[in-house]
Amino acid sequence: MAAQIRAYRDSDWPAWLHLSLALFPEHSADELESGMREHRTRSDAEVFVAEREDGSVAGFIEVGARPYADGCDTSPVGYIEAWYVEPDLRRKGYGRALLAAAENWARGRGYREMASDAQLNNEISYAAHRRAGYAEVDRIVQFRKVL
Repeated sequence: MAAQIRAYRDSDWPAWLHLSLALFPEHSADELESGMREHRTRSDAEVFVAEREDGSVAGFIEVGARPYADGCDTSPVGYIEAWYVEPDLRRKGYGRALLAAAENWARGRGYREMASDAQLNNEISYAAHRRAGYAEVDRIVQFRKVL
């Protein structure tokens, strides 16, 4: 069966949160919900979900606009803020279909480039990005100090 992709609906909130916790286990539900609410209020952002045959949500992609992204030549650019597919559906077209929805959203807004990132230890994400035609442009380690 081909992946069924659609725009987020308010009834998807519990599934989106569940999948976000799987993607970002180092964050609490409260932290993630705050970011999710903020994403939904943006006029330059969208969420798409992938459905299983039974209609349950099995993946999502958060896309938005950024004024710039490393390695890009245009401004603004479309940006993949978060992307997750449940493990049993990986390498079955769901992730690629979610990316296609995000890229189509960005094209529809007139953007000519799409950017993304991944945590340094997320080899699965690296491979998925490469298979979808994304090229690595940089690596960075960020630092912080409480004053």
